[in-house]
Amino acid sequence: MTRVRAVAPLLAAAVMAVVAVATVQQAGCDSPGRYEFHDGAYTLVGGCVAPGDLAVHSPPEPLPTTVPPVPSRS
Repeated sequence: MTRVRAVAPLLAAAVMAVVAVATVQQAGCDSPGRYEFHDGAYTLVGGCVAPGDLAVHSPPEPLPTTVPPVPSRS
């Protein structure tokens, strides 16, 4: 029983590693792309990611801040 407990996690890790390697090999990307610095910002040039593949949401509007009234000490 203790041998199974020692071998099972190693076997599971090996299976996950094989699945990860197979997934990367079948990704179908000829050019991995690169980042270039232009006009103060980095831009992804090439690669398999198109601008429509990334979901970029605008930041939420900040909540209005209100200062609670300070009670008088008199």
